[in-house]
Amino acid sequence: MRKRTLHEAKIWLRSCGSSSLVIDTLGDRAREQNAAIACFYFDFATQKEQSPAIILGSLLKQFVGGLKKIPEKVLQAFRGEEQVIGGRKLELREILHMLKDISSSQPTFICIDALDECMAEYRGKVLDSLKQILHNSENTRVFLTGRLHIQDEVENHLSGKVVAVSITPTKDDVIRFLQAKLKEDITPDAMDKSLEQDIIRTIPGTCSDM
Repeated sequence: MRKRTLHEAKIWLRSCGSSSLVIDTLGDRAREQNAAIACFYFDFATQKEQSPAIILGSLLKQFVGGLKKIPEKVLQAFRGEEQVIGGRKLELREILHMLKDISSSQPTFICIDALDECMAEYRGKVLDSLKQILHNSENTRVFLTGRLHIQDEVENHLSGKVVAVSITPTKDDVIRFLQAKLKEDITPDAMDKSLEQDIIRTIPGTCSDM
């Protein structure tokens, strides 16, 4: 088996980050409260493909998949698209309209992880869409994660609806986290002792870049 590089290890470790713990907790509570939850993770490697329509469409698909009964308006929209010659993908405004309908009918959680990895030209449209959903539904909550440099942009788009929490781990916190995650690696053969030592030595000093 090919061994991971240090860069690949950093990407893998980021995918195991604390935000996933929050999302798991939200998922558990959502089930207890009969609420809907949908998540989207931004991947730097596929930035150009992650357009606002793709992002909101992914959330819509998750919500619809968790419903016992699909709202008639959603069914009608998809049936309308099937009747177009050759078919076509739903536009952002259509997806947003359906998300508003679904989120207004039950408690809803939307989780967006690594928002800073969203292309700047897309990020404003995504935030404006979330603002419209929040405005339309008092029972909807949005959880966003990202680096500090996008905080002002988020607050400008979601003015009056943002509670920001800054998380700054200590070096010891990062080392303990790394050691725990390395033990959980389901492909240990891809990680030799030398790489593990490199991770423990280099990543704690650059954890803001993970």
